[in-house]
Amino acid sequence: MPPMALTGIVTKVGYMNKTATVTVSRYVIHKITGKRIERSKKILTHDERNVLRLNDTALIRNCPPISARKRFKLEKILKSPETERDLAHMQVAHQ
Repeated sequence: MPPMALTGIVTKVGYMNKTATVTVSRYVIHKITGKRIERSKKILTHDERNVLRLNDTALIRNCPPISARKRFKLEKILKSPETERDLAHMQVAHQ
């Protein structure tokens, strides 16, 4: 499989050690109606340090199989609502 990098939202975390479920969405055009349809896929992702949290936006990359269903590793966290909230609280506290 060629190297792939996908961006998705973390939908499930904390149930399995070093594993998170990332939902990757894409849009396709319906052949007859021409409308956009959202297609999504849940991917089990290897998170070595257990840093992913719910609703994080993550960049994942494919890798050799880690387990029966895990084929992707966490590349980096693009956006995290928890850290953004903490930064906003710190800025308000400094003012």
